[in-house]
Amino acid sequence: MRVALGVSYNGQGWRGWQSQPSGQTVQDRLEAALHQFATVPVSTVCAGRTDAGVHALMQVVHFDTAIERPETSWVRGTNRFLPPDIAVQWARRVPDAFHARACATARRYAYLLLQSPVRPSIEAGRVGWVFQALDGAAMREAARHLLGTHDFSSFRAAECQAKSPVKTLARIDIAQRGTPQAPAPGERGCASGYWRFDFEGDAFLHHMVRNIMGCLVAVGQGARAPGWMGEVLAARSRQAAAPTFAAAGLYFLGPRYGPKWGLPQRTPAYDWLP
Repeated sequence: MRVALGVSYNGQGWRGWQSQPSGQTVQDRLEAALHQFATVPVSTVCAGRTDAGVHALMQVVHFDTAIERPETSWVRGTNRFLPPDIAVQWARRVPDAFHARACATARRYAYLLLQSPVRPSIEAGRVGWVFQALDGAAMREAARHLLGTHDFSSFRAAECQAKSPVKTLARIDIAQRGTPQAPAPGERGCASGYWRFDFEGDAFLHHMVRNIMGCLVAVGQGARAPGWMGEVLAARSRQAAAPTFAAAGLYFLGPRYGPKWGLPQRTPAYDWLP
């Protein structure tokens, strides 16, 4: 039978999703835990690979097995063998036609960014950081250049293995979270607060969101005009864009699937993320 799992993880201590000889990836640890629980080797396929340091609220994977277990047992039994920063959130038996990657109609990411004159501490590894104030209106204007179907070569990592750089971005939402806190008397710098950037598209290239974030921050800080984003896109060259932004604040929210598969669209972690 084929089983689908929703998996969440804190990516700080891992070298990304995809299996590596070191064994220090989320896929390696998940497959080891499944092996221990099922007593036979298990090979997984994911909806979207994540880089080192990137988190996931609902990575979806599938695997085939001859072992019969209740859905709740796949959750509790596998979690017994996983470290604290990786957890299976749900399990569903799915038809053989289901494929975690190929059946996804869209993928969603969020980037959480701290704007503060002081670097993060409690949130270290969980947020990106800028120490200059950002202009939300300018970033939203810049983001509009990216909506629709385009060649995103300017935002593609050199090691990207995607067959085509043409992708469709359906949504980029940018919002400031909470009430910014003014600097203390005598303290220099911008007001402190959080920004959240949400991205949804059919698929994403390697480092695509982080490269877009680098450009949005450049615009938000006034180093570039909003129209520059259109120039970067049209250049179809990685050299035209800003440097890749930090992985720390990036969260894979998960894929979207058609209702016929009957899979959850969210996990409790969605309510934790600001």
